[in-house]
Amino acid sequence: MEIGIDSFASNMKGNAAMTSFGSMNAMAELLERIEYADRVGLDVFGIGEHHRKEFLDSAPAIILAAAAARTRHIRLTSAVTVLSAADPVRVFQNFATMDLISQGRAEMVVGRGSFTEAYPLFGLNLQDYDALFSEKLDLLLNLRANETVNWSGRFRPALINQAVYPRPIQNKIPIWLGVGGTPASFVRAGTLGLPLMVAIIGGETHRFRPLVDLYREAGKKAGHPPEQLKVGLHSLGYVANTSETATEDYFPGYAETFTRIGRERGWPPVTRARFDSQTGTLGALVIGNPEEVAAKILRHSDSLGGISRFTFQMDNAGLSHEKLMQSIELIGNKVSALVNG
Repeated sequence: MEIGIDSFASNMKGNAAMTSFGSMNAMAELLERIEYADRVGLDVFGIGEHHRKEFLDSAPAIILAAAAARTRHIRLTSAVTVLSAADPVRVFQNFATMDLISQGRAEMVVGRGSFTEAYPLFGLNLQDYDALFSEKLDLLLNLRANETVNWSGRFRPALINQAVYPRPIQNKIPIWLGVGGTPASFVRAGTLGLPLMVAIIGGETHRFRPLVDLYREAGKKAGHPPEQLKVGLHSLGYVANTSETATEDYFPGYAETFTRIGRERGWPPVTRARFDSQTGTLGALVIGNPEEVAAKILRHSDSLGGISRFTFQMDNAGLSHEKLMQSIELIGNKVSALVNG
C-alpha cells in the first residue's frame, strides 16, 4: 500500500491568518516537509486547491513544481484539482510541465471541491456544479489521450485539430477521481476506469463500502480490469510517539478548525466526546501512535475491500512545523513499514 501526505498549505497561526511574511515562511516550511517526506521514503505528497484566506494552495501546480525540483522519488499530486472551475487545457499543460520537471512523478486527483468559492471567483454558476465537472473531465481525458484534439462542449469553445503541448514523460499521467459520498461519483469513476480517491473526514469508514462496491461493479461492467480500479483513502490523521501525545497535540486545532467551518455549514460545535468517538476503532480519524495508526489503516483497508493508497491530512489542526516534521518521520520510518511488513 502506498502511504502519503496531503496538505492544504495552511496559512493560519493559532486562530489568525498570517501576514505576507508569515505566509512566505509557511510556504518554505511546506516545501521542507515535502522534501523530508521524500527522504523518509513516503510514496506520495498531495496539495489541495482552495481559494480562501486560511490556505495558500490556490495554485497547487506551482507548489508541486517547486517540490519537484527538490525531491527525487516521491510522487506529487493535486488533492484535489477543482476541475469544474478550471480550464482543462491549462490543467493538462501545468501537470505535463510538472511531469517533465519531476522526471515522470506527476499525478492529479480531480474533483468538484468541498468549498464553493471558486465558482463565483471564475464567473461560474454553482447550479452547473456537476455539468461543469462532467464536461471538463471528458476534455481532460481527451487531452491526456491525444496530442491533437477535436472536441466540443457547452462551457468552453470547441477545439478543432488543436495540438496541445507539452506532452508529459508518462504515457498517461495518472488521473484519480476524488469523491465524497455521492453514489453517482463512484459510478462515474468506475465507468471511466479511473482510480478512486475517497475523502472520509468523519463518520465510520466501513459505511463507505457499498459505495466502493458500486465503483468496482461499474468498472467491471464497463470492462475495466480489476487491477485498474484502484481505491485510495484520504483521512484526517496524525502520528506521535504515544496516543496521548497525538490526541493532545491534534484536538485543540482540530476543534477550532471544524467548529469554524461548522458555523458556515450548520454543523454543531466540535466536542471532545465526538472527537474521541472518531479516533476509536470504527471512526474515520487516524490519530495515535505508529502501531495504533498502522492497525487502523489496515482495518480501514479490509473494511473497504482493499485500498491501494492512504494519505494523511494533518496540517488543518494548527500543528507546528516541528510537530508535522516529527509525524512525517514516524509515518515514513514506522507506520509505512508496519502497514506493508
